[in-house]
Amino acid sequence: MKQSYFTIRENIALTHDVMKLTLEGDTSAITAPGQFVNIMLDGFYLRRPISVNDMDDETLTLIYKIVGKGTDRLSHMGAGEELDILSGLGNGYDLKPSGNRPLLIGGGVGVPPLYMLAKKLIAEGKDVTVILGFRSARDVFYKEEFEALGARVYVTTEDGTAGTKGFVTDAFPMAGDYSYTYCCGPEPMLYAVYQASKTSGQYSFEERMGCGFGACMGCSCKTLYGNKRICKDGPVLFKEEIIWQKP
Repeated sequence: MKQSYFTIRENIALTHDVMKLTLEGDTSAITAPGQFVNIMLDGFYLRRPISVNDMDDETLTLIYKIVGKGTDRLSHMGAGEELDILSGLGNGYDLKPSGNRPLLIGGGVGVPPLYMLAKKLIAEGKDVTVILGFRSARDVFYKEEFEALGARVYVTTEDGTAGTKGFVTDAFPMAGDYSYTYCCGPEPMLYAVYQASKTSGQYSFEERMGCGFGACMGCSCKTLYGNKRICKDGPVLFKEEIIWQKP
């Protein structure tokens, strides 16, 4: 974990309520896709946790949804403003078990961390398929970006206004054979993927957090190895260790 200041390069809308934030700063603490950062905002007691979408040595990209006063405040910040950020938080995805044909599944704001994961897997020569789930066509984002990486992409929407009508699991037949699953999204989606998936996998949980680094125990999840803190021991957990409390 590292605390440092990042400068906003760009803060633009991707959809009616999803923003893409590009920052300049020290990204050395971020070591794996699926990790997150915690952003301090003036006037708010708790930091806002946001998953890492992409990064290089000097640039950090975050995608976030405007869901409350904090993220609304963030959405109005512009180029040149600075943010106090804790980076390198959480345990990210482990690429080693992926096999040759990994399947990546993201729902809503669970989509962003899968981009960096797909980028790394494709760089290793893996044949990557991605399923992106949204409520409607107006919520769809990043389909073209995944395709530009070389991934095979399927979109589902609950109302059928884009892609396949239904949920992410409805696109499983189109994905064909796959060697491993990586997913991120709301817990009901993760549970549905858990039931439908034919392989082992890793699941990234979305959870409200207090401190973001394991001190407050406010975001624990039951596993075979006892309670794990989503912020410190997760957000990524292995399929086999999760004890589900049915959503």
